[in-house]
Amino acid sequence: MSGSNALSQNNVLSGLKILVIDDSKTIRRTAETLLAKEGCEVFTAEDGFDALAKIADHHPDVIFVDIMMPRLDGYQTCSLIKHNQVFKDTPVIMLSSKDGLFDRARGRLVGSEQYLTKPFTKDELLGAIQRYVAG
Repeated sequence: MSGSNALSQNNVLSGLKILVIDDSKTIRRTAETLLAKEGCEVFTAEDGFDALAKIADHHPDVIFVDIMMPRLDGYQTCSLIKHNQVFKDTPVIMLSSKDGLFDRARGRLVGSEQYLTKPFTKDELLGAIQRYVAG
């Protein structure tokens, strides 16, 4: 039974374009590796400025964004995405090493769909994506 479940999960995620924005190379690489194994096309950016160009170029299906980044933080990045007519409906999932109520609330205020605490598990990462693409 679990074999067919894994297959359907793979089909849902296969071909999806995912953008991971994090100033940590380790987090970017971990997410990229996990998602690529599921058949996703993964793009990474190390900060919000880098991400904005990649969003325009690749039109990702789901965006993961770290809260604490230099130059343009996750809240600012999410707000810019949500105020753009083309990308406002793209799910944005905040990533943070802090599991605080304030951070979650602030993430919601700028329009993020979900909040994952780092380090995240493979299941949390894949579950977050499925929630918005399985429809």
